[in-house]
Amino acid sequence: MAFAKRESVLQVEEGNQLAPKFDENGLIPCVTQHGQTKEILMFAYMNAEALEATLRTGLAHYWSRSRRKLWKKGESSGMTQKVERALIDDDQDCVVLEVALASPPAGGEEASCHVGYRSCFYRSIELGERSGERELAFIESKKAFDPGAVYGDAPNPTQL
Repeated sequence: MAFAKRESVLQVEEGNQLAPKFDENGLIPCVTQHGQTKEILMFAYMNAEALEATLRTGLAHYWSRSRRKLWKKGESSGMTQKVERALIDDDQDCVVLEVALASPPAGGEEASCHVGYRSCFYRSIELGERSGERELAFIESKKAFDPGAVYGDAPNPTQL
């Protein structure tokens, strides 16, 4: 699939051609939300190959910056994301995917987060004036699945 060449503001903002603006690393941000509940599930980046694969197959693909490779969501966990609708913002530099989640692993609930929570956004940040460090509050009370059972080894806690 070829994307349109970006030629003018009018073409990008008011036209009907897909002409995504990738950053200097060849990436475009992508927010993924549940198609029915509109809950934000995750944030990731796509390169041109990931965006094309997503649009072609109807399954979410991303670019893993840490692994430096194309990543089909659910390729190791089975928790794929079926794209119901793909949106792009006004200047075509951010994508939103509305997805349906695949059936969860045995004994689990549908989820998108590799840590085991339903959403990757399972903590809130306290607001207001504060002296010292800000704390996070867990807004999901339980994990949707056991990541150790799905992925095998637990993530290395010293690896940032």
